[in-house]
Amino acid sequence: MNTNVRSGLRTWIEIDREAIRHNFTIFKKLLAPKTNPPRVGRVKLMAVVKSNAYGHGLVDFSKEMEKLGADFLGVDSMTEARALRREGITLPILVLGYTMPELFAEAASNNISLTVSFFETLDAFKEVKFAKLLKIHIKVDTGMHRQGFLFGEQKSLMSRIKTQKSRIIVEGLYTHFANAKNPAFPADTRTQITEFDKWIAAFNKAGFKPIVHASATAGAMLFPEAHYDMVRIGIGLYGLWPAREARAFLQDKISLRPVLEWKSIVSEIKKIPKGARIGYDFAETLQADTTIAIIPVGYWHGYPRALSAIGRVLIKEKECRVLGRVSMDMLIVDVTGVKNLRVGDEVVIISNDQTSPASAEGISLLTDSSWYETVTRLNPLIKKIYI
Repeated sequence: MNTNVRSGLRTWIEIDREAIRHNFTIFKKLLAPKTNPPRVGRVKLMAVVKSNAYGHGLVDFSKEMEKLGADFLGVDSMTEARALRREGITLPILVLGYTMPELFAEAASNNISLTVSFFETLDAFKEVKFAKLLKIHIKVDTGMHRQGFLFGEQKSLMSRIKTQKSRIIVEGLYTHFANAKNPAFPADTRTQITEFDKWIAAFNKAGFKPIVHASATAGAMLFPEAHYDMVRIGIGLYGLWPAREARAFLQDKISLRPVLEWKSIVSEIKKIPKGARIGYDFAETLQADTTIAIIPVGYWHGYPRALSAIGRVLIKEKECRVLGRVSMDMLIVDVTGVKNLRVGDEVVIISNDQTSPASAEGISLLTDSSWYETVTRLNPLIKKIYI
């Protein structure tokens, strides 16, 4: 990239707009009417941009979604929703997480829809004055047992909703699948679909016609019968698969492109003799004369400390192993095999090559964690450069 764009930066994150467009188009094609039951028309796409757009930059990624034609944005909190409205984003927004009662009026005034998943939230509406009707999405628990009303609470729920119809609009009805990522075991998801269909029928019988949604990325890919009126696409828009099993099953049909690369620079180079001990706690002893480089990122930036002595970064397309402990703000890496290395040369910390041990998936394999964690834990202060 143009070095002037990242001038003065020791570390930055590059976001590939073409990869974003590619992934968005993939999911729009999945939602074509021919893949859905005849009763469903055009399926809406909610772009899930919660948690700083999975580490990709909340505002900038949301603007890309608005340009590409997303129908909704999904955020975790009113803090995120407020930030988007402040930046002039006008798309419908649904807060997926819990909202404090003191923020209800602000949500109504700014056309921000809220999730209602238990009675205390619904009852709290009575204590708040709204300038406009508040849009809500009722979340029901079809088996995951996290957020949501249970089926046995249906009658009470309907009754309480009706008493507040002068204050709220039931804009949506939704659930969340617990085990939709592995195509080898579809029974759990199909059981949840059956339960959810009962909820839909009950709401329709009561005279409600909400936007119905259940599937996240995996559900959208593997269960077209559960596309309903809208799907919530998160991890897939960022070019990452919801699970390795889903990728193995669909990689011949679907191509995703990771949109993020995290980069830094070499800030120091030196030669250290065999037998020297490296880093905090002298955690590693060099087995040969070694050329090392210092990279000015660490666990404060979101590089897992669990990658101490096993992590890989890419320098001049060569894999370079992390030596010793990952520090708060620095890595020590073995650059013995890198020729003509200079201070200021570029380092890839997270690669967009899914096969690399320095990719989000590669890091998750090394740390026995999830690539969801790897990208969402990137420090939000790191500059995002959309290219």
